[in-house]
Amino acid sequence: MLATGGGGGCSRVSLHLRECDLSLGLCSSTIAHHLSRSSPLNTSRNRIPQRMISSSLIYHKSSTEVPLLSTCFSQQEVDRGEVSSEALSSVSGGVVALGKFDALHIGHRELAIQASKVGTPFLLSFVGMAEVLGWESRPPIVAKCDRKRVFSSWSPYCGNVAPREFEIEFSSVRCLSPQEFIEKLAKDLGVSGVVAGENYRFGYKAAGDAAELVKLCEEYGMGAYIINPVMDKNQLSISINSSNPNDRGQVSSTRVRRALAVGDMKYVSELLGRRHRLILKAKNQEVFTYNKHKLSAPKSCLLNLAPKEGFYENCYLIVGEKLVPCRVVIDTAQIHIEMDDIGTSNYFGTEDLKLLRIEFGNSQS
Repeated sequence: MLATGGGGGCSRVSLHLRECDLSLGLCSSTIAHHLSRSSPLNTSRNRIPQRMISSSLIYHKSSTEVPLLSTCFSQQEVDRGEVSSEALSSVSGGVVALGKFDALHIGHRELAIQASKVGTPFLLSFVGMAEVLGWESRPPIVAKCDRKRVFSSWSPYCGNVAPREFEIEFSSVRCLSPQEFIEKLAKDLGVSGVVAGENYRFGYKAAGDAAELVKLCEEYGMGAYIINPVMDKNQLSISINSSNPNDRGQVSSTRVRRALAVGDMKYVSELLGRRHRLILKAKNQEVFTYNKHKLSAPKSCLLNLAPKEGFYENCYLIVGEKLVPCRVVIDTAQIHIEMDDIGTSNYFGTEDLKLLRIEFGNSQS
C-alpha cells in the first residue's frame, strides 16, 4: 500500500531480489538501478483480458532464473548503465500481486495463486515503509531468511511454480500518484498484469482504490484482477476488535500478530496455512547453551516474532532435514527447547551451531 508521504522527487527505485541460505540463516539483497521511462511497454503484445481467466489456463514460465548478484551497485555504476539489463528484466512480463506481505498468510497465498493463473507470479513488496512513515519498529512474522521456503511451499497451489518476491524501496515511490505508480509498473518494469484485493489502496495518500487500479491498468495495457478477501473462518478465537474500517473479518497480518500475542498456535496455523516457524541466530557474543535434554537461547537471537511467554507442546526442532519432537518454554529472557531424543544433543555439541529453527504445533499448556 502506498499510503501517506511527503513531497520530493521519486524517480529512483531500488529493486531487491532476495536469496536466502537457510543453513546459515543469511539473506543477500541485490541490485539497485536507476529506472528509465524511455522504453514504453508494447501493450498490444502484453495485454491480458480484464476478466479473471480460469484455473485451467496454461501460463508461461520464465526461461531464465532470477539473477542473483552478490553485491549492491554504487550509484556511479548505476548512472553509467553498468547494471545488467538481465537483472532489470527479471519481473518483465510477470504478473505481480500487490500488498503488504508481512505474514505471508493464506490471503497472501490466494493473491499468488491468482497471479499464477495468468502469468509468472511475483509478490511486489515495499521496503522501508516503517522507517519512512515513522511506524514503531517491530519484528517480522516471517524471518527474512525464511521467506523463500514459504514461497516454495506455495508452489503446489501455483501450478508448481514458486512465486518470487520483488521489492521496491518505499521512499522511492511514496509520492507517486496512482497513475504514476501504474505507469512505473507498465513502462519501467514491463509488468503484464496485477492482482490485488478489493480493499487495496495505492498512490500518494492512498488516493487510488481497486476501481481506479482496473481503469489505469486498462489504459496502460495491463491485466487487472481484483479478488475477494479470504475470510477468517474462526473469528471467535481471539478478540478481533479493529479500528480499521476495512476489516470485515478477512484474514490479515494483524490477526496473526494478535493470535501470536495470546499464544493461540492452532489459530496461527489456520491463518498462515502452515505451522509458525521461529528462527534464532546467534550473533556477536550470544551463545546457545545445552545439555542432554535441553537447549536454550536468548531472545536477542530471534529473527522473527515469537508467541507469548508460556509452555508449548507438540513442537518440532528442525535439525537438517529431520523434525525432532520437542516442547518449548518461552520466558522473559530466553527460549528453551526440551527434547526426549538424547542422541540429538550430539548436533548441539558442534561449535558451528548458530541457527535454530522451531515449528510450533497446535497446543499450549
